[in-house]
Amino acid sequence: MSGKQAKVLSEDDLQDLLIYASASRNPLRNRVIVLLSAKAGLRAGEIANLTWDMVLGPTGAVGSAIELRDHAAKKRSGRLIPMHKELREAMIDWRGTAPATGPVVRSERGGAMTSLSIVVWFARAYRAVGLEGCSSHSGRRTFITRAARLVHKTGGSLRDVQLLAGHRSIQTTQRYIDGDTDAQRKLVAMI
Repeated sequence: MSGKQAKVLSEDDLQDLLIYASASRNPLRNRVIVLLSAKAGLRAGEIANLTWDMVLGPTGAVGSAIELRDHAAKKRSGRLIPMHKELREAMIDWRGTAPATGPVVRSERGGAMTSLSIVVWFARAYRAVGLEGCSSHSGRRTFITRAARLVHKTGGSLRDVQLLAGHRSIQTTQRYIDGDTDAQRKLVAMI
C-alpha cells in the first residue's frame, strides 16, 4: 500500500457512521454497506460485487458466512468469511426489502452500485460525521486491526487474519494492522 493509509475507526466512530446510515434515504442498505466494510473487511469493489447467492444458505435464508467468490474479489482472492452477528441481522433486515437475487447492494435506480459509488458514499458519510483521514478502506483496516489484536484469544494466528482479509502475503496483512501505543507501553513494562 503506497501513500497515506486510511484511519482505523474507534467503536464511537463506527457508531457515528451507523447513526449517519440510519438517518439516510436508504438506511437498511447503508447499514449493510458499513457493516460489510467494518465487520467483514470487504473492499469497496467487493461490496459492489457481492451477490445474494454469496450470502444465502441452501434454504434461501441469510447464512452464517459470506462466500466471497474469486470473480468478486480483488486479485481473485475469494474467501469464506464467517458473518458477524450484527452484519447478519442487518442482512436479514435488508433482505426483506431488497430484490431476492443479484447484487446485495443496489443503487436507488435498482442496478448494482459501482465500486466508485461506494467509495463516494463513504467519503460523504465520513465528511458528514466529521471524521478526517477516513476512506472506504477504513472499515477494512478496522476489521483487520481488531482481528489481529483478538486472534490470540481464539487460539488462531495472524495467518487466520490473512485468510479473512484475502491477502496473498502475510506482510500485506501486517501493513494493515494499526499499532497500539498503550499496549506497547504495557508490553515493555512486562519485559
